[in-house]
Amino acid sequence: MAAQYPVGGVAWDYLQYVIGLACLGHDVFYHEDTWCWPYHPRDNRMTDDAGYSAGFLKNFFNRYAPELAGHWHYLHLHDTSYGMSRRAFDTVARTADLFINVSGASFLPDALSPHCLKVFVDTDPGYTQIVLSERPAWSENVDRWGAGVLAHDRHFTYGENIGAPDCRVPTAGLHWGKTRMPIVLDRWERIPIPTSPVGSWSTVMSWNVFRGKLEYGGAEYHGKAVEFDRIIGLPRQLGLPFRLALGGTEAPTAQLTAKGWEVHDGPAVTLTPQDYRDYIAASCGEVSVAKNVYVALRTAWFSCRSACYLAAARPVVVQDTGFSRVFPTGLGLHAFTDGEQAAEAIRAIERDYGHEARLARELAHAHFDSRWVLTRLIDDAQVGPHASPGPAPTTPRSGPAYRNFPL
Repeated sequence: MAAQYPVGGVAWDYLQYVIGLACLGHDVFYHEDTWCWPYHPRDNRMTDDAGYSAGFLKNFFNRYAPELAGHWHYLHLHDTSYGMSRRAFDTVARTADLFINVSGASFLPDALSPHCLKVFVDTDPGYTQIVLSERPAWSENVDRWGAGVLAHDRHFTYGENIGAPDCRVPTAGLHWGKTRMPIVLDRWERIPIPTSPVGSWSTVMSWNVFRGKLEYGGAEYHGKAVEFDRIIGLPRQLGLPFRLALGGTEAPTAQLTAKGWEVHDGPAVTLTPQDYRDYIAASCGEVSVAKNVYVALRTAWFSCRSACYLAAARPVVVQDTGFSRVFPTGLGLHAFTDGEQAAEAIRAIERDYGHEARLARELAHAHFDSRWVLTRLIDDAQVGPHASPGPAPTTPRSGPAYRNFPL
């Protein structure tokens, strides 16, 4: 979805898959075909013009992965190709071994080999499975989307607690393997490890709500807005600077400002991949809530953004979705269930900041290194998924030799 929403954080969410696979030695191609008008962040509107999105992808690969500058294909509205020609990409698709559909955002390529293994990666656990199971009337083209999900051979999720007794996410009749965000560490390790707390506690988030009621089992689930009251009082309570890079049309900016938050327009301050990295690097650490659906259903979802903060050696204080059963918490990464726990975690980090910052980066190495996250994803896709990705191996394995991996 990097062309669909061409802003810095989205680019890092999706394009680290491409870079990470290439670093393992695979012949990888980025393909995007959402059939949707892309968002223009400077104009703050959806548009039928692909120019900004295509330029955004081109600039990303030229700067961060020039060896892949000729390996991307954006099919605008399923009609016009940018980057690779349609003919060149179809040749890749016909010889592909593996198609990894992150967030299920892309339609399957028309020319995809019938022998290609198709992998669906769910990055929105709970929401994805409820919509797949309940098919709410407000979800546009839900039946076509559901058929597309089922057309994949393997299904993975960022909800690492799905299937556990305390997780109420429906499986929708599918086996969900476990995976998580891959971080290409050398793209973040150029940010120095700080020795003392400088800058504001921050996060990047959207205030958007679901298009309709998300209901399952007699309960309704929500986005982040209903959870934010847990931490809204932190600036006044702690007397420290806090800031938000905030997107969405319904955000209560005046209320947040009155509570002591410094609020910025999210797309504007994280417009480019470099802006996003700079925003994180200028932060003392991250403090954030999660979507209510992730928390209430105990999904163990962990944010791509939080993984980037850890890689940048910025301590993270985030609402527990059940991930505290998956990752070690208490140093570098802190989980909270209420505002007082969040406040105490921030106080603890500020008391021993340099140590916490170093451990934050060590956590990124141990749990999000793209070398082993992606190797594990490929291995599990071929032989069937294991229960959980688990910690990184002592020596990351090299990926097997495949020909083409359109993402």
